[in-house]
Amino acid sequence: MTSQTLFYIIIAILILSFIIDKILDTLNAQHYNDPIPEELSDVYNKEEYEKSQQYKKVNDKFSSLTEFISLTATLLFFFFDGFSFVDRWAKTFTENNILITMIFFGSIMFASDILSTPFSYYHTFVIEEKFGFNKTTRKTFFLDKIKGWLMSAIIGGGLLALIIWFYETTGTSFWLYAWGIVAAFTFFMNMFYARLIVPLFNKQSPLEDGLLRTKIETYAKKVGFNLDKIFVIDGSKRSTKANAYFSGFGSEKRVTLYDTLINDLEEDEIVAVLAHEVGHYKRKHIVFNLITSIALMGFTFWLLSLLIGSSLLSEALGVTEPSFHIGLIAFGVLYTPISEITGLIMNYISRKFEYQADDYAKNTFKAAPLISGLKKLSKNSLSNLTPHPAYVFAHYSHPTLLQRFQNLMIKK
Repeated sequence: MTSQTLFYIIIAILILSFIIDKILDTLNAQHYNDPIPEELSDVYNKEEYEKSQQYKKVNDKFSSLTEFISLTATLLFFFFDGFSFVDRWAKTFTENNILITMIFFGSIMFASDILSTPFSYYHTFVIEEKFGFNKTTRKTFFLDKIKGWLMSAIIGGGLLALIIWFYETTGTSFWLYAWGIVAAFTFFMNMFYARLIVPLFNKQSPLEDGLLRTKIETYAKKVGFNLDKIFVIDGSKRSTKANAYFSGFGSEKRVTLYDTLINDLEEDEIVAVLAHEVGHYKRKHIVFNLITSIALMGFTFWLLSLLIGSSLLSEALGVTEPSFHIGLIAFGVLYTPISEITGLIMNYISRKFEYQADDYAKNTFKAAPLISGLKKLSKNSLSNLTPHPAYVFAHYSHPTLLQRFQNLMIKK
């Protein structure tokens, strides 16, 4: 295979991936005007449903435009030897390969983020604002950007530097060391994300004593789930949309409730949502997902180690001198089909896990408040109640609201 052939394979993967996504988007859009299923007829009234349809259509048009612009910019960068230009530019600062790679990726990622910021700004302050979701101030928006850049530079840059150092010092076995350090970091972040990262962006405070806390603690005790860390996060600082999540293991195990969730749902509905999350924990879904992601990470690093030394990867992107960072770009695109397949499998498993967690909540608490809670959350986020099955198969990590309703109504 020649470098030119490999180049066109890379371009074909980029274009084909875009086309498949657009086909799925088009199929999904054809269902926007479908009537609401009878089982979900109480989610929206006529005016609310029309608003949800409009929200879906506006977002669909906006995402199609931004994705087309992104693909066009990417293809131009490939065809006009953009990677070669940035590679030469990075090498004007230093001869150290680690620093060259840091400058290379830092420059590309920073430029990409700068170019995408106007679209992100428009989505936040025009689209989300128009439909009543946005609560983000412009100050918060830009502070989040700056914090994100700093975190990427410190954490992402640090990990990347270690991986390159392993590559230069251990040769083809670098993937084992890289896998080990990234796996350790992944586990660490799963443990301490809520304690170390979340406070950089949001304020967390313990849930105050009261009926809600009493109900949560009573349920947790009933199912033998040790839960003494219950926090409320100021999600309303950015959006009216609600959420809740578990994080950490052992002594770091905690549940975090968005203040919007507390405002939107009744106490029993919140307990039912938490019972669903406890179900994930009890059924070992969190451990499975962590182990699986680490295993996939190891496979990816191993495959990378087989190809990264090939000069063909660098030459395909117009760089005659082989380098880790250029090879990594080419590998990332070539890995896309595998990534898509593993993504489909993981989404399928995730949807099965959601059913299991719903069943756990139904059997250890009650189905009715979980159903009503899910309906309220769907209504308040203007969710799509009639997605195309192919779109669900490709993109959904959760079953649709209708599917969850039907499952929860089954007596087991």
